[in-house]
Amino acid sequence: MIPRRRFAALAAASTFVPPLVGRAALAQAWPTQYVRFIVPFPAGTAPDIGCRLVAARLSEMWGQQAVVENKPGAGGNLGTAAAARSAPNGYTVLMAAFTHAVNVFLYRSVGYDPVADFEPVTLLSQQPCVMIVPNASPAHSVADFIAYAGANRGKITYASGGHGSSPHLCGELFKRMTGIEMTHVPYRTGAQQDLIAGHVDVMFAVAPFDLLRAGHARGLAVTSAKRVAAAPGLPTITEAGVSGFDVAPWWGLFMPATTARGIVDKLHADTIAVLAQGDFQKKMHDLGSTLIGSTPEELSRYLKAEMAKWGPVIRDANISLDG
Repeated sequence: MIPRRRFAALAAASTFVPPLVGRAALAQAWPTQYVRFIVPFPAGTAPDIGCRLVAARLSEMWGQQAVVENKPGAGGNLGTAAAARSAPNGYTVLMAAFTHAVNVFLYRSVGYDPVADFEPVTLLSQQPCVMIVPNASPAHSVADFIAYAGANRGKITYASGGHGSSPHLCGELFKRMTGIEMTHVPYRTGAQQDLIAGHVDVMFAVAPFDLLRAGHARGLAVTSAKRVAAAPGLPTITEAGVSGFDVAPWWGLFMPATTARGIVDKLHADTIAVLAQGDFQKKMHDLGSTLIGSTPEELSRYLKAEMAKWGPVIRDANISLDG
């Protein structure tokens, strides 16, 4: 029999897993200490809010703290690289977003490989953009807007929150798939205000549902493949005539590469349990998010598909965030 003190020492050694301990036993013991969730964006941003909601529920479930740590910088690269370099012991989780799929094309170097350096856990949710125009716009549908752009070639502008952002790339994909011309106008702040004032012609805004409910702008369509619960009356852009258009900024959980599969599976199962809670669903719905809850394998395929979609768009539009 193993002496009680020696057994306790072995059980507490998080870096040592005896070969006879199976995946199920390892996962059952995890977590035995706080789990760090790295959000590579500032506090108060949508991924940060979503991560804090998930982390709070997991803390209750585990009896261990799920601690959210914001590491913004370089468009998300700083925090993502820190997560990639973390020990694969199950105590670091990355709250990744749309940038995880596109930054490798926007920067010469990001400091990590979005596929090889991470274990996918689950695609948490999608938060689609909405194609919005000023109330004074003559366009009352996507078809109207395409016709209006064709009649005013070279004069149409679209706003975004900055180069390489999801609204920017959404606009570039729309141009690519419809053949219209639009000039990108990036903003640090005030993009929606200028849209409302009619200083720009269109914007692909992330979850602007309060703006639309207040009547400050007109929504033409949502950019995702399916309609969203927050605005069920808005068609998708595909339904409006641009077949195959599908853009939905997303959030997902990843762990450092080589993290034990038993731990990945337990985090996945526990997170799916959180997503099933009715009051949690309402909070995410209020953020304009559509909950997904994928398997790790589905998230892996989704990430690769996103990279295959956006790489050509970024290259063709010659978008770079270096210098």
